[in-house]
Amino acid sequence: MTYVVTDKCIKCKYTDCVEVCPVDCFYEGENMLVINPDECIDCGVCEPECPIEAIKPDAEVTAEIIELNREYSQKWEVITEKKDPLESADEFKDKEDKLELFSPKAAK
Repeated sequence: MTYVVTDKCIKCKYTDCVEVCPVDCFYEGENMLVINPDECIDCGVCEPECPIEAIKPDAEVTAEIIELNREYSQKWEVITEKKDPLESADEFKDKEDKLELFSPKAAK
């Protein structure tokens, strides 16, 4: 079992999780984070750090979410330090099914 970031992260991008990751497997896009599922060591320390519960074991998510994490972890830069969430975080943190809001762009 590996962990991945779900679409709940989109338009929020809380980064509490990145500082606790012992293998630096988080990658930053314009409006969300992803985990490289091939680098994740399944320790689970990131999951409770996410204030909106956007990190889940791969067994609890769709193949589409796993592939999104895999694909964009190959395209975006690694993130290892906490940053402020997006300005839209409060507005979008409770919204579900946000895949249509996903941006494939890397963080600036």
